[in-house]
Amino acid sequence: MRLLLIRHGQIQSNADQVIDSRIPGPPLTRLGEQQAAALPEGLRHEDIGSVWVSSMVRTHQTAAPLARAHGLTPVERHGLHEIQASHWELSGDPEHVTAYYDVVLSWAHGDLDRRMPGGELGHDFFARYDAVVEEAVRAARSAGLGTVALVSHGTAIRCWTSRRTDNLAAADLERRPLENTGVVVLEESADPARPWTCRSWMGEPVSGVGVHEPAGPAGTSIF
Repeated sequence: MRLLLIRHGQIQSNADQVIDSRIPGPPLTRLGEQQAAALPEGLRHEDIGSVWVSSMVRTHQTAAPLARAHGLTPVERHGLHEIQASHWELSGDPEHVTAYYDVVLSWAHGDLDRRMPGGELGHDFFARYDAVVEEAVRAARSAGLGTVALVSHGTAIRCWTSRRTDNLAAADLERRPLENTGVVVLEESADPARPWTCRSWMGEPVSGVGVHEPAGPAGTSIF
């Protein structure tokens, strides 16, 4: 089984370099729409059998051209949404951004009992994200499909892969940004505790569209 974790296209909050985890959140910018439109060509070698999105507007808009190119209807699951910042929402203050990512990084290192102030525990995040991945994989197997695309969010993807892959660790991910429409390619491993192997980390836009444009905090090596 092959899993493509795709970060959404640019939103205005990314351009403004602020945290924005509101649900349903803002739409794509014009650049974000161009990035989404370029995804089918950027992923032309992938035999995508299903596309899953979060409950946030930007993932629906990002996934639409890709799903259309493969004759698919995206499946929405709330559990793929971004890790919510609560107290630090819409802030670009370096202290607030650092505090947000300090919690996320602590989850990546295994402190799942720590709570995002005003938000969820690490346990909560991994449980909701795991549930969607497991559902998507089961559905793909039942349909005889080999590749699933999940259009999600930068911080969520970075944190989740830190504990669910057998060849990445939290320390690695501190230095691995994920820009808008960057793609992480995973394949199943034999380790039930870390059931995926990272085959490719395309931290920049897979199509190259907007590669030099701001992608918000998740597009940097801040955490």
